[in-house]
Amino acid sequence: MAPPRRPFLAASLALLCTACTMAPPLASVAGANVPITTCRSFCGNITVDYPFALRPGCGHAGLRDLLFCINGALMLHLPSGSYRVLDVDYAYRGLTLHEPAMSDCRALDRAPAGRGNGFVLEPWREPYLSPDPDNAFLLLGCRATSPLFQGFPDRHLPCRNVSGMGCGDYLGCPAWDDFYSGGGSRRRPSGDAAYGAAVQGQPPECCAVPWSAIRAVNVSRLECEGYSSAYSLAPVRAEGGAAGWAYGIRVAWTLPESNRGFCGACRATGGACGHDMESQADLCLCGDWNSTSNCDSSADAERSGAAPCPVAAPRWAVLASGLMMSLWWYAWR
Repeated sequence: MAPPRRPFLAASLALLCTACTMAPPLASVAGANVPITTCRSFCGNITVDYPFALRPGCGHAGLRDLLFCINGALMLHLPSGSYRVLDVDYAYRGLTLHEPAMSDCRALDRAPAGRGNGFVLEPWREPYLSPDPDNAFLLLGCRATSPLFQGFPDRHLPCRNVSGMGCGDYLGCPAWDDFYSGGGSRRRPSGDAAYGAAVQGQPPECCAVPWSAIRAVNVSRLECEGYSSAYSLAPVRAEGGAAGWAYGIRVAWTLPESNRGFCGACRATGGACGHDMESQADLCLCGDWNSTSNCDSSADAERSGAAPCPVAAPRWAVLASGLMMSLWWYAWR
């Protein structure tokens, strides 16, 4: 008399499922194998890599929701506006931005009520992102009641040269020829007036300041008509004065020291550096699971869409194949 098959089949199926459940995850046995395109991407000819990202969960949390690729143009979005990203320098941790409402040496963009907000960061983002110390902001046509000049009745102390760039050179740009050629009460300032000294109670036409002096370039709040920005990448005075300056906004980024070791270990074990979208904590993306340390450690893994039966090790594969052969043999006896 043949033995009953159903109890054996049920037990075998239970054992098979147990084998699947006990099987270690593929990542912890064979190591993570995350495609390089998981977080790295491109926009036009610019590479977008850590700590920046275009995809949710990638990059550092302090720089999240910052870059967007729009019609092949990489844009940086802040409360003060959107800026075209011209370059991302990963070696020196710098972004070069273009602001369409900014004056330069060839043309002035000024309006009585101020055009554009300049450059303003969210307070929570300031520890991670700020204009470079060698970036000079030149505020144009500010009123005497501007917050820049309050408390300094004799000298406009905030105005100064920044990394060799100041209003003395900037007022010599061709753009000012057109501005003063209209006649009227406009007169080209000279001498101390160009550097921000009070002359007969009149504010300077131009005031150059570093980011650290004002912490936000809000043109309308500073009661100015416009602004320009130039940056220096070397301690060498540009030839040709202000005509040889590099115009734009140079922004530097900084990450916590602890993050550097975390991301290095994550990448060394085949993962991609990212962050938890709810807690904003660092995460190592390891394919179908995330780790708070690296892809060689699965003890603190956070599952995200893992396969229901990840049979990874050879011993589990052998066990499963043996059970399947037994099931087939008893089913067809």
